[in-house]
Amino acid sequence: MKLGRLFSESKGEFWGVVEKDSVLVCKESWFPTGKVELVGEELPLSEVRILSPVLPGKIVAIALNYRSHAKEMGKPLPDEPLFFLKPSTAVIGYGDTIVMPPMSQRVDYEGELALVISKKAKNLSEREALSYVLGYTCMNDVTARDLQKKDGLFCRAKGFDTFAPLGPWIETELDPSSVEVTTKVNGEVRQKGNTSDLIFGVSKLISFISQVMTLEPGDVISTGTPSGISPLSHGDTVEVTVEGVGTLKNIARKA
Repeated sequence: MKLGRLFSESKGEFWGVVEKDSVLVCKESWFPTGKVELVGEELPLSEVRILSPVLPGKIVAIALNYRSHAKEMGKPLPDEPLFFLKPSTAVIGYGDTIVMPPMSQRVDYEGELALVISKKAKNLSEREALSYVLGYTCMNDVTARDLQKKDGLFCRAKGFDTFAPLGPWIETELDPSSVEVTTKVNGEVRQKGNTSDLIFGVSKLISFISQVMTLEPGDVISTGTPSGISPLSHGDTVEVTVEGVGTLKNIARKA
C-alpha cells in the first residue's frame, strides 16, 4: 500500500492511498500507524501536488554502506555503520527545487532507499527492528561534495535547505533486502545499485542506531547510496527510483 501526503486546491493538505494514477482520499491521517479509513472519494494523481510523505523530526543517513560506493570513494569497508544527521529543514517533496547554494561549487546527488519509523524505538534487537518500520520511500541525500572534503565533517555539506528530497510516498509492503536503486539525471542512468550490496542491512541499521538514540515516529533512516555519484548542474532533472516504491523527481537550480 502506498501512503501519500498530498495537496489540492479544493481539499488543501490531505492524506491518501495511491493506486496507479489515482489517489483514494483518507478520512484522517494514516500517520503513524499506517491504518487507513477511506471516504469513498477518488482524485486523479495528476491533479494533486505530492508533498513529502512525512515531516521527520530527524533524518539519520548512512555513509559508505554500499560496497560499490566505498570502492568508488577509495575507503575501506566500515566495521560498524557510519551515520550522520540531516536537519528536518532540508526536507522537500516531489517536484520541489533543489537549491544549490553559492557556498558550494559541487553539489552531488545520492539516490537512496529510506525507511520511516512508526513507533518509539530504543535498544532494539535486529529481530524486532522491522516491526518498527511504517514503510519505505526514496531519498536524495544531496551533498555539497567540496564542503564535505573541506570540512572533514558532514553537517554543513549535507544540511542545506532542500538537501533532503523525500518521497513520493511510503510503500508499506516491501522486502528491503534486494531492491534496485536507480538515479537518473536528465533521463540518463547515473546510479544503478541493489540493496543486496549493502554492507549493513535495514534491520542492523535500525538496531544499531536505536542503541545510540531514541527513534521517534516519523523519523527517517536513509540507507546509503550506491556508486555513480557526480555533480548536478543548474536546470538538471534528477530522478531517484526505488524498485517497488516509485520515483522521486526534482529539479536542481542555482540560488
